[in-house]
Amino acid sequence: MRSFWRVLSAERLKMSKSHIWLLVIGSPAVAVLLGALANMQEDGQPVTWEVLLSVMSLIHAMLFLPVLSGVFAALICRAEHADGGWKLLLALPVTRTSVYLAKYTMVMVLLAAVQLLFFAVLLGVGLLRGVDAPVPWALLLSSIFGGWLACLPLAALQLAVSQSWNSFGAPLALNVSLTIPNILIANSVTYGPYYPWVQPMLAMSPFGGDRFGAFNLPIQSLMIVVFGSLALFLAAGLLSFWRKAV
Repeated sequence: MRSFWRVLSAERLKMSKSHIWLLVIGSPAVAVLLGALANMQEDGQPVTWEVLLSVMSLIHAMLFLPVLSGVFAALICRAEHADGGWKLLLALPVTRTSVYLAKYTMVMVLLAAVQLLFFAVLLGVGLLRGVDAPVPWALLLSSIFGGWLACLPLAALQLAVSQSWNSFGAPLALNVSLTIPNILIANSVTYGPYYPWVQPMLAMSPFGGDRFGAFNLPIQSLMIVVFGSLALFLAAGLLSFWRKAV
């Protein structure tokens, strides 16, 4: 456990010296533009929090969250792929499990920062657009947390690919190529809820009540899909990392 915290602290210091904060603020910045400029007052009806969340989260959750999960995973592994970094890291008194889990935790912390910033700008745009209704805290917080939760298996899969491939660009290209079909797969009742790259968008949908997004998938099914995928991808990534030759 001590080695995990040492590696996590080292990862935090490594990321603090990079310009990764530009990626963290990128998607919320685009969401601000969409929320501020989009026409959401059809037939003179006032803007609601549900409509505002739907407009601002569409591109954010359908495109940026899946892509950022891959970008963060690739950046976390980039230094170790250069100049024998893995050999130097694993020569330290740390276990491979602690190294892998620390990197995964760092990816999820960065995604949490993105979601928290998105939540802040959502509230700000709501005030800017003059939304009169009380803030539906339960709805907004469940959407923000649901989007982050749906990134768990996707981040585990992206980290498994990034630590296996020495190329920085190849995992990113694969991630982007699998994110683009979200536009079509999101409309599929059969495949949409189970496609990792589209799950953040479905989880952040404000329409569905206690069901999972547009497909009315029960919360219990969401947990099975997300945590089942997480266990599979995390175990596969750990197994690959244990066998990794350095």
